[in-house]
Amino acid sequence: MTHEEKALSYFKDKFHCSQSVLAAYADELGLTEEQALKIAACFNAGMRKGEVCGACSGALMVLGMMYGQADKDDLDSRNKTNQMTNRFLDRFKELNGTYICNEILGCDITTQEGVEYAVKHELFTTTCRDMVALAVQVLEEIIE
Repeated sequence: MTHEEKALSYFKDKFHCSQSVLAAYADELGLTEEQALKIAACFNAGMRKGEVCGACSGALMVLGMMYGQADKDDLDSRNKTNQMTNRFLDRFKELNGTYICNEILGCDITTQEGVEYAVKHELFTTTCRDMVALAVQVLEEIIE
């Protein structure tokens, strides 16, 4: 199963976008499924504030686990992950127009009206699913 298929399977099982992306890479990152799901649990829906898309946050967690700085003197890793973060977000925005959750959904999900609109139009199941797939596709481009 590909990373995209895994991520979409998690999403289909009702895990959040952020969880779905990180969990799809758990084995390769040395994480258990449970650890990945818990680490990414608070990043859905732009950290519940409509900010950076949770699927993007999950992808950035993957990049951090793969390449992130773990030694205070390892500035090369810091610079590399900064560049990869910019590259990921720029590419996602290029393909999608934005990486901001409220803009992606076309409503303010910090309001009851916005949530009702998103639910009524099935945005959390359709649009968010597409963002999970896109985040993994862009991530795969970057890590190849």
